Amino acid sequence: MSAVAQRRYEGAAVLITGAASGFGRLAAERFAQEGARLVLGDISERGLEETAALVRGHGAEVTARVTDVAKPDDAEALVRASVSAYGGLDVALNNAGIGHGSAKLPDIPVEEMRRVIEVDLVAVFVAMKYQLPVMERQGRGAILNVASAAGVTGAPLMSAYAAAKHGVVGLTKSAAGEYARKGIRINAICPSFAGTPMVTGMLGQMRGGEQEAKARLLSAVPMRRIAEPEEIVQAMLWICSPQNSFMTGHSLVLDGGLTAL
Repeated sequence: MSAVAQRRYEGAAVLITGAASGFGRLAAERFAQEGARLVLGDISERGLEETAALVRGHGAEVTARVTDVAKPDDAEALVRASVSAYGGLDVALNNAGIGHGSAKLPDIPVEEMRRVIEVDLVAVFVAMKYQLPVMERQGRGAILNVASAAGVTGAPLMSAYAAAKHGVVGLTKSAAGEYARKGIRINAICPSFAGTPMVTGMLGQMRGGEQEAKARLLSAVPMRRIAEPEEIVQAMLWICSPQNSFMTGHSLVLDGGLTAL
């Protein structure tokens, strides 16, 4: 039986940030195909509207809201939208994030470091701050934070991004310990490079340009390829599924063997 045929999320309220493109858009589509009712947030109004139209095409109920995840009021409003539209919140996929250009640590501007930490780390903290009380009142819920393989190992020339993603892993484990007895599972997923617009943009900023940077990257990956977005999203669906009922506080790495060496 295919993942779509299972409809594991029939009637579930699923919140996804960073839904305008990449993992977020594909995840919205796959959750919709499995019966979820969606709350979508992204800073890109146009991209958000396109994703909302896409999932409505699958027959899903959708609430979409332009959201800057770094703003606490926006994060709270997105959770309120789920409660208002669907009566609660069953799954939260904290996916929004940014990268930065390839640079040695002293060459990264302080303001860029702060922005990466704000969007990639503080925003995850803020999101859970408003998601967890709703789930606690329900006595159930699943949160999945999108970290990175750079959150479990070093990432030369990407130190600001790696620092933020290490922080996401720490937040995930700490919150999971706090809420394990409340019926709430909190995990992280740690993909390496995949074929998403953000990754393409990051590679393009690296020394030598996109193609040269991609060749250097693949030389370090045992599978000698980057991930397909579908491979990552299918893992997201499984992690959040009620069928995966005993996993919490885990950081699942999908990296083609990069961190195995």
